[in-house]
Amino acid sequence: MANIKSAQKRARQADKTRLLKMGQRSKMRSSIKAVIAAVQKGDKDAAAAAYKVAVPVIDSMINKGIVNKNKAARHKSRLNKMIKALAA
Repeated sequence: MANIKSAQKRARQADKTRLLKMGQRSKMRSSIKAVIAAVQKGDKDAAAAAYKVAVPVIDSMINKGIVNKNKAARHKSRLNKMIKALAA
């Protein structure tokens, strides 16, 4: 544990931030898993609906600094590719 008062405060802030980001990251992962689950069931309509819900969640994680924009783009691209494969 830090001895200096400012270092103690930074430790508290870092802990609080970590907990907030954990919840947000979990929300993003859950939305991604919902799309994957619908794709695995073979339900194109449910997968497309889940994708429409997941995209804004993923985009908001970019703005909050949870994920890098390239990682978010990669997730969206792969999910979209899975959904298009169902149509074919």
